[in-house]
Amino acid sequence: VSGKVYGVQILSDDTSLVSPCVCVAVVTLYSTLGGPAIIHGLNETEVSHIITSRELLETRLKFILLEVPRLQHIIVVDNTPTKWPGYPRDISVHNMATVQELGTKPENGKHVCPMPSDIAVIMYTSGSTGVPKGVMISHSNIIAGITGMAERIPNLGENDTYIGYLPLAHVLELSAELVCVAHGCRIGYSSPQTLADQSTKIKKGSKGDTSVLQPTLMAAVPEIMDRIYKNVMTKVEEMSSAQRTLFTLAYNYKLEQLSQGRSTPLCDNLVFKKVRSLLGGKTRVLLSGGAPLSAATQRFMNVCFCCPVGQGYGLTETCGAGTISEMWDYSTGRVGGPLVCSEIKLKDWVEGGYHITDTPTPRGEILIGGPNVTMGYYKNEAKNQDFFVDENGQRWFCTGDVGEVHPDGCLKIIDRKKDLVKLQAGEYVSLGKVEAMLKNCPLIDNICAYANSDEMYVIGFVVPNQKHLLLLAEQYRIRGSWEELCDNAAMEEVVLQVITEAALSAQLERFEIPRKIRLSPDPWTPETGLVTEAFKLKRQQLKSKYQDDIERMYGGK
Repeated sequence: VSGKVYGVQILSDDTSLVSPCVCVAVVTLYSTLGGPAIIHGLNETEVSHIITSRELLETRLKFILLEVPRLQHIIVVDNTPTKWPGYPRDISVHNMATVQELGTKPENGKHVCPMPSDIAVIMYTSGSTGVPKGVMISHSNIIAGITGMAERIPNLGENDTYIGYLPLAHVLELSAELVCVAHGCRIGYSSPQTLADQSTKIKKGSKGDTSVLQPTLMAAVPEIMDRIYKNVMTKVEEMSSAQRTLFTLAYNYKLEQLSQGRSTPLCDNLVFKKVRSLLGGKTRVLLSGGAPLSAATQRFMNVCFCCPVGQGYGLTETCGAGTISEMWDYSTGRVGGPLVCSEIKLKDWVEGGYHITDTPTPRGEILIGGPNVTMGYYKNEAKNQDFFVDENGQRWFCTGDVGEVHPDGCLKIIDRKKDLVKLQAGEYVSLGKVEAMLKNCPLIDNICAYANSDEMYVIGFVVPNQKHLLLLAEQYRIRGSWEELCDNAAMEEVVLQVITEAALSAQLERFEIPRKIRLSPDPWTPETGLVTEAFKLKRQQLKSKYQDDIERMYGGK
């Protein structure tokens, strides 16, 4: 529950702590959205009960309670204390033991079975493009979504163990855990800070959660996989010449064998066993979602962790379901074919230059249809124009993502409408594409490309990798503290040179390459409000933070 706020919207006139014979819709909110967005979500859904942790109650909720007039009960998952002084009189705070005791009473054991069309969850989006929207997910949407996902993962059953560490307020995690519950898989709960032996909250010499649990199933956002990839490759660079040569030979050999559909048990046991142990050593399926996974990272995970990486594509608005690649498909950059619950079609996007008549592959905005497409946005008719029902009564969602369909029916995401900027000279720049290409550079931990339509070139905000930046500073004899190095104009020029070389190697066009950059000494985490819980960039917030730097990089206009 850490990192999330759960509102419970009681769809009944009875708002006592336990209301028999009512239909309850759960409202999920990221605690990292910030006070105003949390207040917006709680008031828009008229929440009367909140389930949260003691930490979030004390640090996030306590100061906004008076601005949530419908709130009557707060349930804290901790079992202590039993009294909570200092809260408004009309709000009751209960610990979990109290609620469990009430649940044992016969008069509270009555339930009403919901209809398939009833709202199960109002899931607020992460707010990467503005004020978070509440997506209404029905019970039938959830059943359709998890049915489609489960069909693409072979041999799910009671022998599987799943490690859950992403927020349950994220549709990928909610869907993955419901798939596990439906198939009898065990679930072990972790957090990004305790996941691996090297995680920040694991004492040196102690084991991380993956080492103890040894999961067979795991879902991850690309940001987590990119970190693993860069950490392992850094260790490879530190190996002796002989060890590094052996690793490279084994890596290239296995890559070739995988492309021909063959296994490599000898390499797996002799070379990659230690790398595989980073995730417990028993992982058989890795599912990636939430953002595009780079080809280099996907190949690395396939080879070194000795298991398939299923790249998936879906949105909160489609209950997380859309496509997942087949487990035997080791091609990179693609997200697979439609799940059994979904249909996919493309629509011309004339402004971006994408048409369904393009050759060799049709391209256009991705539309997802099927029973997994949700009911729309809660109390937000203006935004519901992205949903429509066709002549056959099927519901569709216009995703805003641009894709191409390959001859074998697999989908590849190639652009996003909201990430496309037209420069002053008329060239179109896909900011997401630029960022995805440059994130493979070992010097870059994170990057946000920015372009103003009134200007001639792209700029960027960069979170540099500390180890690589310090080595670069030593090489060029630039001295100073970490903050001083990131503020150093000479250091910016050196990093920009490295980025330009990486961009040219990735075959970016000259007009797509950032011409000026700002180095950030602080990482972008969900707590900073600059990225979502899935580590997607919040462009508006990043623009606000670096507004002075934007003006400087564009000549002080």
